Amino acid sequence: MNSKLWIRQALSLCLVVTTIATYSMVALAGSKKIAGEILVSGKNVNGESPFITVNGEAAQSGHSIFSTSTIATPENAETIVNLGKIGKIELAPNTILVLSFNEKGINGDLLAGRVTVLNAADIVNIKTVNGLISKLNVGESAVATTGKVQDDDDDDDDDGGIIWWALVLGGAAAGIIIAAATNNNRVSLGGGGTIITPSR
Repeated sequence: MNSKLWIRQALSLCLVVTTIATYSMVALAGSKKIAGEILVSGKNVNGESPFITVNGEAAQSGHSIFSTSTIATPENAETIVNLGKIGKIELAPNTILVLSFNEKGINGDLLAGRVTVLNAADIVNIKTVNGLISKLNVGESAVATTGKVQDDDDDDDDDGGIIWWALVLGGAAAGIIIAAATNNNRVSLGGGGTIITPSR
């Protein structure tokens, strides 16, 4: 009789353990945590590959990153955080960012340095140290001290070139007007040299 009771208790215990294990696996499978990946680039120090820190621990290219992680880049390295279809951002050297993300988008608290949006499904919200929230589109950057800045493309250089040429042409026109006014209103275009034409 005791052996039958002992077998029933052992069987019941195994059944309870199996049920708990099954439901815990279902619960773990149901919590879908989004992860990203970092790509670190920069100068090698003492022959070692460049690295950044994630939550205070050293991390190199291929390291997984999760929401609410604190990423810090040293002065010799920068990193790209690839979040798949959510987006991709770049952290310049000497940057500290507390990064938060979910299926809907990317947010972050920029404590130091510069963040640039390389790709994003939606607007990226970056809060700077002065409390302002910069809404960044693809190609735009935020600096911790000043907030949103324009992109680093050559668009600004083109505007500078237009202004420079406008100043040159304006100066040339002013020179012609001054020369004409000081020469008794006589403008001589061409000069008085001899013109030779071919004979027929």
